[in-house]
Amino acid sequence: MEYFELFIESFLGVLQWTVRQFFFKVPISENYFWGLIIISSVVWTIELVFPWRKNQKIFRQDFWLDLFYMFFNFFIFSIIIVGFYKVFNKMMFDAFNISSNSISILNLSHFNPLIQLLIFFVILDFFQWTTHILMHKYTFLWKFHKVHHSVKEMGFAAHFRYHWMENILYKPLKVFAIMLIGGFEPEQAYLIHFLTITIGHLNHSNIKLSYGPLKYIFNNPIMHLHHHAHSSPKKFKIGVNFAISLSVWDYIFKTNYVPHKDGEIKLGYEGDNNMSKDFIGQFFYGFKKED
Repeated sequence: MEYFELFIESFLGVLQWTVRQFFFKVPISENYFWGLIIISSVVWTIELVFPWRKNQKIFRQDFWLDLFYMFFNFFIFSIIIVGFYKVFNKMMFDAFNISSNSISILNLSHFNPLIQLLIFFVILDFFQWTTHILMHKYTFLWKFHKVHHSVKEMGFAAHFRYHWMENILYKPLKVFAIMLIGGFEPEQAYLIHFLTITIGHLNHSNIKLSYGPLKYIFNNPIMHLHHHAHSSPKKFKIGVNFAISLSVWDYIFKTNYVPHKDGEIKLGYEGDNNMSKDFIGQFFYGFKKED
């Protein structure tokens, strides 16, 4: 009964919080719904005014599908799954007699708040980078990640075209990363949240950006376009440029590859013609033994 009550409480809590955002009853600094709308609108406007691939249409291929994915993965699925996360976490904590701070290896309470945010950002991004590599390395995970790589024309909303299983696979590692940090409350991190959305939107956008010397630190549209390339050199067996927000991991671990800055490259993967073209088909994609 305790777990059931926790499930219902979590579900209703996130649902109510999301609805409150629609009506501006959440401070704008923490309003993820309107923050997403604003960031998307700004990046899309830049795409239209300064397009990298000038022959790409305003409403590119799968634009509306990706736009739906953006709201589904960001809000709808979060509302549905949050109760399961809360129950699972409590069951694990109860079973192994641990708390959210019991495995922390770094206490941030004595650091300046900006330093806390920076450390949080770097650690979280590294765990996401690692998860991304696993998505490409293992067949079981790659079958779900194929949905994201089925994008044939890049645009800001392609950022959120990914299989719902990725929410489930990424979340535990995010939680683990947070547990490693003591003296820090994730609620402080809404600035990082908006920053990562902006970087992710730009990475998938039709905008030619590399950031000059900062390309060795931050992921960028040119670098990420080659991650989505249909093929990579043979020495990169599982792919290239796995960066989420920070490109530095790819440069450190030698998975970086940007042969040119031409935006006209073929995207996708071998056999991507078998990918369903609609949301329902992609929703159930990856569970069959053979695709």
